[in-house]
Amino acid sequence: MQKSNHRKILAAVDDLFFAVKITEAAKRTGLDVEFVKTEKDALEKAGQNPLLIILDLNTKALPPLELASKLKSDPALKSIPVIAYLSHVQGELKQQAHDAGLEMVMPRSAFSLNLPQILKRYASTE
Repeated sequence: MQKSNHRKILAAVDDLFFAVKITEAAKRTGLDVEFVKTEKDALEKAGQNPLLIILDLNTKALPPLELASKLKSDPALKSIPVIAYLSHVQGELKQQAHDAGLEMVMPRSAFSLNLPQILKRYASTE
């Protein structure tokens, strides 16, 4: 039986600027953040039922679209919200992310600007 960990978010992010931003916003919201470095680690940690998964669609640490597809096709994981971000000029990648099952894909700038409100919204739904 997997334990529930609703005060934790997972982040598949290898950009230091965004890692710090996510960590600080999570602390202010009372959430813990765990950064995953591999697809295997992300899928294993997702099995612990995190509150939210943040996915950088430009990460080099793991294949982001494959991870998104696996998360959204697994009946045990598909209900976990995944927020993905990318460069605003990557329209084709954004469409591929939607095709993989991700509901929320936003430009980096919007993600960065709205991160505190996004985390507060998810923290208040637990």
